[in-house]
Amino acid sequence: MHETILSVGIDIGTSTTQLIFSRLTIENLATSYTVPRISIVKKEVIYRSDIYFTPLLSQTEIDAAAVKEIIRSEYQKSGIRPGDLQTGAVIITGETARKQNANSVLSTLSDMAGDFVVATAGPDLESVLSAKGAGADKISQDNREVVGNIDIGGGTSNIAFFQKGILRGTCCLDIGGRLIKVENNRITYLFPSIQKLAALHQIQIQVGDTADQNKLSRICDLMAQQLAMAIHLEEPDAFHKELYTNQGNLLPSSPTLQGITYSGGVADCIYTEKPGDVFQFGDIGILLGRAVKRYPAFSKIRVYPAAETIRATVVGAGTHTTNVSGSTISYASSRLPIKNIPVLKISAEEEQEPGLLQKALQDRLPIYETDGAMEQVAIALTGEYHTSFSQIQDLAKAIIAGAGSVLATSYPLILVIENDIAKVLGNALNYMLERKKDVICIDGIHAGDGDYIDIGEPVAAGRVVPVVTKTLIFNS
Repeated sequence: MHETILSVGIDIGTSTTQLIFSRLTIENLATSYTVPRISIVKKEVIYRSDIYFTPLLSQTEIDAAAVKEIIRSEYQKSGIRPGDLQTGAVIITGETARKQNANSVLSTLSDMAGDFVVATAGPDLESVLSAKGAGADKISQDNREVVGNIDIGGGTSNIAFFQKGILRGTCCLDIGGRLIKVENNRITYLFPSIQKLAALHQIQIQVGDTADQNKLSRICDLMAQQLAMAIHLEEPDAFHKELYTNQGNLLPSSPTLQGITYSGGVADCIYTEKPGDVFQFGDIGILLGRAVKRYPAFSKIRVYPAAETIRATVVGAGTHTTNVSGSTISYASSRLPIKNIPVLKISAEEEQEPGLLQKALQDRLPIYETDGAMEQVAIALTGEYHTSFSQIQDLAKAIIAGAGSVLATSYPLILVIENDIAKVLGNALNYMLERKKDVICIDGIHAGDGDYIDIGEPVAAGRVVPVVTKTLIFNS
């Protein structure tokens, strides 16, 4: 049975704010005897907003009232009312400091946003969102290749790469089109790290200088070179690590990239030549796009067209699937209800081998950190490969060994399993952790990587819990 719903995706970023409305046709493709799996069978973007510079009260605080006015005006232009929407997503991206007033922004939008998926994405999660929006994960899966995406925005470049559709790494650098701003042919803003990069190559530049196109093009060439270093097309120099926003974490060098997509505002200037004044946007975005396009190292790998460029982190929609857990589960009732918990899905390959499972958790849990502090996350497994008592004990040991960063927080350890092993696994975890950590382990639920879940208060005399799975839908 098909169902058609309307949805909104709102992206409030460091540099830009935008939204889209989508019409989705959804269908449960599972049989009567399996876990419900809601799939999108048709997807149509019916309205794209203008793209606005995100209004700020200061360098570290978003002007929530001005953002609301932008969103309100776009609702009016589209002819769509909040009551027409069944679902949606609000994604707040950008510098960690700005996340401090994210709640006030969301509160301001509450009458228009409703009960939507909400993600305040740090640099690593933003890398994943933009890569999925650009379609790099799908290209990787379809072509059985290692494909990355470089999302070059105003303040940062977010990078993520996938092997056969599985996320293998992320990083984020202070390279972007608005790190040098130009007004009336003069430089009005200059990011300190870019000034230092230029000086290391005997290029002197400072605020107030005339915007010399040749000099700024040379600086953009240096920025393009640093991006090539970031994806291991060139060996990193001594300065390279100073450009990273996430404590200098480099992208893993293995597996080797075979293809790349570009997204973000600068990507429009890579895929399409922008005529007219190179400073028409008040920054060096056009020059940076040209520099990346011509830089020789990027010719070593295939460049794929992106599904989206400047709109890559605008989520098309969030479809909500309501279900109840299995009846043999383990949970800390004092921790429920909980809402909008991001899901980390372990692949089948990783789940089968405890060592791979442990490494997958250790490698990927940092994506859900904010300024080095772990946020809440739910770990999703099929539970197909550990059904005997001894196998479940091994599974519990691997989870504990891999999820140390979660265990060190005040948040509960949350596990979402498809097959009916939650009670036994939860008991094993509670025993091994000496009941010093709250554990929520539920089954009968399918959740994918990048989904969000709500877990409600127990019902049916405490035997089951209601679960809402929210799937972000990108326009890829």
